[in-house]
Amino acid sequence: MKHRAQLLAYSGTFVALIAAGSWISIPLPPVPLTLQTLFVLLAGVVMQRYAVIPVGLYILLGAANLPVFHNGTAGLGVLLGPTGGFLLGFIPAALITGLAYERESSRIRIAGLIVACAIYLSAGAAWLSYSASIPLPRAILIGVAPFVIGDTLKAAAAYTIGERVA
Repeated sequence: MKHRAQLLAYSGTFVALIAAGSWISIPLPPVPLTLQTLFVLLAGVVMQRYAVIPVGLYILLGAANLPVFHNGTAGLGVLLGPTGGFLLGFIPAALITGLAYERESSRIRIAGLIVACAIYLSAGAAWLSYSASIPLPRAILIGVAPFVIGDTLKAAAAYTIGERVA
């Protein structure tokens, strides 16, 4: 980001997009399929390493009881609940995507998107297992497996959009 005004504008835009993406969902208990992840990845594509700013702000706004999480939920209870690991995993995922997009190599960018998805899915499964007191293999079965195809498509969409926008 070359200018503070640009950083501020992009940050505000991506906070809003991530929040809006949480409302566009397919309810799959215990973790809904949303468009949040697409916008987290796109933040990394467009803002590079600075993507942690809007993603972190999104998490902070939700923790401060602004209804930005799935279906307008908010608060620390959401972050401590079954979906909290996925949400918190967005921060390192945005950073990894952003760092990958600071490189010119398509292979590194694609790898960054894949690793980013693996990060938030892994964090989510680990926290789901802990918070719901279920074995990790079961948490992976219900909290990761249903999302692999969708997240792969969202990563591909982020890459395609990034090739045209960033």
